[in-house]
Amino acid sequence: MALYSPFKNYIWNLSVAIAMESGGRIGEIVDMCQPILDAADNGADAGTPEFMRAWAAMGHKLLELAKEDEEKGRAFSASDKMERASLYLLVAERMQGHGTKGREETYALARETFDRSTQLGNINRERVEIPLEKGTMSALFTRAPGEGERPCVVYCNGLDSSKELLYWSRLPEALARRGISTLCVDQPGTGEALRLQNLPVDPHSESWASKAVDWLEQQPEVDNARIGMTGISLGGHFAPRAVAYEPRFASGAVWGANHNWREVQDKRMEREGENPVPHYWAHVHWAFGAKDQDDFLEKSTDMNLNGHMDRIKVPFLVTHGAHDRQIRPKYADDLYDQLVNSPRREKVIFTEREGGVEHVGADNMSYGCSLIADWFAETLGGHTA
Repeated sequence: MALYSPFKNYIWNLSVAIAMESGGRIGEIVDMCQPILDAADNGADAGTPEFMRAWAAMGHKLLELAKEDEEKGRAFSASDKMERASLYLLVAERMQGHGTKGREETYALARETFDRSTQLGNINRERVEIPLEKGTMSALFTRAPGEGERPCVVYCNGLDSSKELLYWSRLPEALARRGISTLCVDQPGTGEALRLQNLPVDPHSESWASKAVDWLEQQPEVDNARIGMTGISLGGHFAPRAVAYEPRFASGAVWGANHNWREVQDKRMEREGENPVPHYWAHVHWAFGAKDQDDFLEKSTDMNLNGHMDRIKVPFLVTHGAHDRQIRPKYADDLYDQLVNSPRREKVIFTEREGGVEHVGADNMSYGCSLIADWFAETLGGHTA
C-alpha cells in the first residue's frame, strides 16, 4: 500500500494524500492536479505558486456552488461544499513559503469558510480560545453525546498541520462515537497561533497543554479525572512530553512517534529522509522564531524525549507506519522502550497487511484513527461497542 502519487516528488504527493484523507473528492483532486503535473518536475519548491493557483481555484468554485445552495435554503449542501473549499485552500496555503504573496489571504478565506460551514452544517465543533501566558490558543471543541461528565482528549498538531486538519482526520468523530469529547488545538508554532499571533514552537509542551487542561476543568461536561492527550506527526513529541510533565493527564497516545526530532534535523541536513513541506528550512525557522539555521538548531535542542519518558505513569500507546519516509520506525521503538513506568504501554507498527504504513498513515488514516479512539475508550472509560 502506498500514497497516490500523481507527482514526481514526495512532498506534493503527501499534500494530495492529506486532502484525500481529509474528505477531498478524487474527481476534484484529479482536476486540480492534472494541469500542474509538470510543475513538480523541478523539485518540491519551484512550482508551489502554480499549486496554489490550481487548488485555490477549485476552492473558489466550490464557494460559488455553495452560495447557490445557500440561496436555495440548502444549508447542509452548502456546508458540504464549504468543507472541501476550506480543505483545498488550507492545503494550498500549507504548500507556500512564509511570506508568499496571497498566502495570508488564502488562509483567512479558509478559516472564514470553515467557520461558516460549521454554522450552516450544524457541525459538532465549537471554536474556543484558551488563554496562554502570552496570547491565546484557538481550538475546536467536539462534544461527546450524552448527559453528565464525559472524558476528553486534547489533540495537538504536528509541525505543519492545523486544528482544522485535526478535525478532518476523523478522530474527534471516532472519539465522540465512543463517548469521548475532543479538544483540537492550534498550539504555539502552528495554525492560528503562528500565523496570526506569531507564537513560536515551545518544545516544553506542558506549558500550553496545561492551559488546555485548565480550560477543560472549567467545562461542566468534562470529567477532570479522565483527560487524555494525543498528537499527530510532530505531536509525537509534544504529546509524550506533556503527559510526562502534566500529571492531570490520565492517558496518552501518539499518531507517529517523534522521539528525537532534533536528531532528525541533523539527518535532514545530510539529506536523509523526506521533508513534510516545501521550503522546509524556511518553514522551521518561521515556526521556531529563529533568525537563521544556527538559531533554529539552538532553539530545537530540547526537541528530544530521551531522559523524560520514565516520568509517564499512565497508559500510553505508540503507533507508527512501517514505511514512514520522514521519521524512522526506530523512534517508535525508543519511545516505547523508555515508557518503563507506564502501567500499560503498547506499540503498534502498521504494516502492509492493514495499511497506514506511511507517515501518520497518510496512505490510509482509518486504522490509526480507530486504534487511537479505541485506546482512549479503554483507558478513559469510554465504550467500544
